[in-house]
Amino acid sequence: MMTPRDQPLNPGRIVPGVSDPASNSPVNTAISPFDPVTIGPLTLRNRFIKSGANEAMCLDGKPTRALLRHHSDLARGGVGMTTVAYVAVAPEARTLPNQIWMRPEILPDLRALTQAVHDNGAAISAQITHGGSFVTGMKVKGRTISSSSGFNPAGMLKGNFLQRAMTGADMERVTAEFVAAARLARDAGFDAVELHMGHGYLLNQFISPLSNRREDEYGGSPENRVRFPARVLAAVKEAVGDTTAVLAKINVADGTRRGATVEDGVVTARALQAAGADMLVLSGGRNVESTWFMFGSRMNREEISRVLREQGEWLTSLMMKVAASSEPAVEFREMYFLEYSRRIRAAVELPLAYLGGIKSLANAQQAVAEGFDCVVLARALLHDPALVNKFRSGELTQSGCDNCNGCVAYIYHPAGTRCIRNPPNDLAENRIPASAGTGT
Repeated sequence: MMTPRDQPLNPGRIVPGVSDPASNSPVNTAISPFDPVTIGPLTLRNRFIKSGANEAMCLDGKPTRALLRHHSDLARGGVGMTTVAYVAVAPEARTLPNQIWMRPEILPDLRALTQAVHDNGAAISAQITHGGSFVTGMKVKGRTISSSSGFNPAGMLKGNFLQRAMTGADMERVTAEFVAAARLARDAGFDAVELHMGHGYLLNQFISPLSNRREDEYGGSPENRVRFPARVLAAVKEAVGDTTAVLAKINVADGTRRGATVEDGVVTARALQAAGADMLVLSGGRNVESTWFMFGSRMNREEISRVLREQGEWLTSLMMKVAASSEPAVEFREMYFLEYSRRIRAAVELPLAYLGGIKSLANAQQAVAEGFDCVVLARALLHDPALVNKFRSGELTQSGCDNCNGCVAYIYHPAGTRCIRNPPNDLAENRIPASAGTGT
């Protein structure tokens, strides 16, 4: 039975005196989501950010023309900044084979990508990360690394059955990989780097008690568990922070029993503020244990299974169906992380970006009025990359995304991610390097 500490908060619930329009709680209605905002050394033209979400638009670990089109369409559509995901800091740091991994040889393709976004008036961030033991799509030589050793359920489909606890030497190496990736991103023209510390990836494997069973100075209390991720961020900040905004994406909570709670999220946020983060992007949930919490609704397992079967991934498809049987019934609610995020907003002073169920202009206006510096969207912008411009012009006030989560299936598709309500992607564009024909 869940204790009060384990029990997830009710996503999207109105808190009297905070979000209830009838209350006397002060909000800042003078700020608009279309106003510029400064994040460390970076100023954005507005406060709308495209969330980092696996695009599956790379070739041999480098960006393709499809990725260039994807992010330049978002820039043309009005976002202040778009985020390139998943950018691995090493080849074994990928979770799937169709992800970028950072090395000097791909600089021409990275520069073509950043230039295309800049040409359309937006900034661009690289979400740099390491999967640790969460490697679901390829075999890693030896044991995967994590905060703790033992059986690795996330890796069993590709034979990554065991993980090992990182040593001090491992921590030094991984920190250096993050620093090198951040410097390369800076040199490629990225305006920001976002260290992914949520959703069950390596840095979150330290933060979350679901993964971290260490008994040294990196385990036990929430303060100890965030020690290594904060150290990584501080090193990245020291390396590039004078020219490049340094962000971190964190969980407001894991949303599952024995996982990190919002109280843990507050500790994480305070530690990263002290380490020098320019802004935190507030998300939640874990890829294995609580995807329903992450998306505010159940996964579209039917669409995922169909796409996987098309790629010959029959076993993975079967495992997805098994996983679906344990998901709770969840009804989507707009702004489903708001109550959690308010707790973190009240605890820290650094800029925060609200993520989770932004579906309308009114949602975005409420988020900035309550003190969140930016609003972060993924599915709504996949459905309509021009949504921000349409909000600004008055053409739309509500996204047409129905939160079916079918888009998630296409991180496994050779043509890359897309909204299933829109036409299919051009597969040929995903087979051409981003710099091809650009002279970069």
